[in-house]
Amino acid sequence: MLERRTPSSHDDLVDHLVRSTPLNRGEAARVVLDVLAYFDETVEEYVRRRHRELQSGGWTNTDIFERIAAELPHRAVAPPELSLRQLRRIVYG
Repeated sequence: MLERRTPSSHDDLVDHLVRSTPLNRGEAARVVLDVLAYFDETVEEYVRRRHRELQSGGWTNTDIFERIAAELPHRAVAPPELSLRQLRRIVYG
């Protein structure tokens, strides 16, 4: 029985993952969607999420905001550089 599916703009990436990894097509598609969702996060969502993660790991706010500031330029689409004060405002308003 042939599998019916709607073509997506990411079929070529899913095909590549199926060829180059032990993932089946469904698993590869799920990985692609998970990665896209991860990189779809806004800067504000990313800063808040990382703040919660690092805070739960026992980090102090001073270290947290310095770490986040260092991480942001390495995102897939780097946002504009934000000061430590701007990062605090994202978290605390």
